Amino acid sequence: MKKPLLLLPLLAIAVTGCPSNSLKTANSGTKPDLLHAALDTTVAPGDDFFTYANGTWLKNHPIPASESRWGIGQEVQNEVYARLRQTSIEAAAANAAAGSNQQKIGDFWAVGLDSAKADKLGYEPIKSELDRIAAMKTGAEVPGVIAHEIPLGVNALIGPRVSQDDKNSDKMALYLRQAGLGLPNRDYYFNTDSRTKNIRAEYLKHVANTFKLLGQDSSTAQTSAAQVMALETTLAKSSRKLEALRDPYANYHKMSIAQLDKLTPGINWKTWLGQLDFQQADTVIVGQPEFYQTVGQLLKSKPLADWKAYLAWQVAREYSPTLSRPFVDENFHFYGTVLRGAKAIRPRWKRVLDMQENALGEALGQLFVKEYFKPEAKARYDTLVKNVVAAFAEHIQNVDWMSAPTKVVALDKLHKITPKVGYPTKWKNYADLTIDQSSLAANVMRANRWQYNFQRNKLGKPVDRTEWRMTPQTYNAYYSGSNNEIVLPAAAFAIPGLLDADADDALVYGYAGASTIGHELTHGFDDHGSQYDAHGNLHEWWSKADRQRFTQRVNGIVKQFNSYTLLDSLHINGKATAGENIADLGGIVIGLDAFKKTRQYKEGKKINGLTPTQRYFLGYALGWQMHTRDESLASQLLTDVHSPAQYRVNGPMADVPAFYEAFGVKPGQKLYRPDSTRVVIW
Repeated sequence: MKKPLLLLPLLAIAVTGCPSNSLKTANSGTKPDLLHAALDTTVAPGDDFFTYANGTWLKNHPIPASESRWGIGQEVQNEVYARLRQTSIEAAAANAAAGSNQQKIGDFWAVGLDSAKADKLGYEPIKSELDRIAAMKTGAEVPGVIAHEIPLGVNALIGPRVSQDDKNSDKMALYLRQAGLGLPNRDYYFNTDSRTKNIRAEYLKHVANTFKLLGQDSSTAQTSAAQVMALETTLAKSSRKLEALRDPYANYHKMSIAQLDKLTPGINWKTWLGQLDFQQADTVIVGQPEFYQTVGQLLKSKPLADWKAYLAWQVAREYSPTLSRPFVDENFHFYGTVLRGAKAIRPRWKRVLDMQENALGEALGQLFVKEYFKPEAKARYDTLVKNVVAAFAEHIQNVDWMSAPTKVVALDKLHKITPKVGYPTKWKNYADLTIDQSSLAANVMRANRWQYNFQRNKLGKPVDRTEWRMTPQTYNAYYSGSNNEIVLPAAAFAIPGLLDADADDALVYGYAGASTIGHELTHGFDDHGSQYDAHGNLHEWWSKADRQRFTQRVNGIVKQFNSYTLLDSLHINGKATAGENIADLGGIVIGLDAFKKTRQYKEGKKINGLTPTQRYFLGYALGWQMHTRDESLASQLLTDVHSPAQYRVNGPMADVPAFYEAFGVKPGQKLYRPDSTRVVIW
């Protein structure tokens, strides 16, 4: 994927996302120049290109109290919110036919905004689930209760999912992944720095406070919280680190049900999978066997009281944002403020839209693209994809470290990548999803079960390669190794304050061609994606010597990013972020060669004193126009395979000779790297 918070929807009309006052609008007869207006010329590009490119914008756009980060993605997201809000208001007032998408959108919105109703209900919407947990008499009942909670979206101990078999992409397989934690990942349970130790202490308080809201007295709540923490810490001890999860071979262990039973003595997997509605499963792919060995041991050894506390907590944690104000505030305090640094909770209507997106995303998407993503916009970006693919093919042909036979296979894979641009050709059918005005929590619960069943029903069915895993209004993009496809939602191309027609090719090729299209294409050939062949199967198609030469270059980028220190003493995890860093570097050099074929590049005319090549690099930097609170940045470094925005600009630029030439980067400047240390892959 491109980034955790990416570019947003390409609107067919001007986006009104708070452009700088220095910009002239299209209505004035002069095209706005976002790139020039964002510059901070007090900073030398060769010292800090990110700040040179974005510094003035960042100074003029402080992080709002309700946010943990702020950037171009959030600017456009505000515009998306405004449009989806209007769609929802109209749906709520429409008296639409029962069962129609419009009725579901309208009812979800109406009850979602009814905070008085939520406050009156308290935790009543989840009481039946809590009662189910409290009613357990023996440990033998625990797997069945877990099987009931997982379809409701509860992160309860195990992580079943249906996905394409990594080694046979024409088959859907049942995977079992590590799961079950309330903190973001294993490192939060064990890191000894003061920041993480404080988060653990605050987490324990948060869990106890939530139990108090559920009616426990202070002493009992503290005991329950300690039980939760102990169980989760044991799970975390057997969970793999972020970088270890990126090795597809090491996380692929196909086994029969009998073999799974042998791995986890005491668990009857045929019964448990039946309770999860996977009666037909005869094999599973276990991602992390050591984790499931621990699951088996815990189910035998942990007292029933511990399971009751753990499962009640996981249900409450999942649904607190849908309940009364005390639950919402307590959840926000920990997950919003302690973990992410936000100072104030976001408006309720935005939070409801986020939940509505998860529940009815493609229903909203159909309405969104019909109004805001016009055919001429789609045509521009379809063409851009073709141009970037052609440039990538030239790079593959010209690299000196790949042998001729491997190049043939690489080109075959490249040309078999399916580009999906804008929106799906087939939309999800929500006919059997019930949405009403009983409660926000009930709608979220039914929507989670619908999503679970949608995925579950794929097992044993032909692979649907037309499906999208993102909605058109999602501000992200992705490459799928199993489908060998790049998926570029309509949301991947918007620029706040600028009509698409007013965006020059230099900006667009940097902003969309490099940081989105070229980036996603390169994922098919990064340290992870390169292990999948043209048909989407996990299979080594490189020669041994080619793989060794490639790995040598990957090790160079890992070393480069490991050297970056942020905040006080935190480092970027070069191994965990390698795929994204490779894709950033690849997208830049490939997008540049695609741009060199345009009229703007060939004519070489300056705009506001900037050459076409300079504008191209600035267009790339525009995509990472973002700043982040320290708490959120610290969390990102532990949990995210994407490097922080500043280093997604400065890191790859330090390896690109054309950047040095465009901005006159010299020895002694902070970004300067000698030729011998620059990473060259594509």
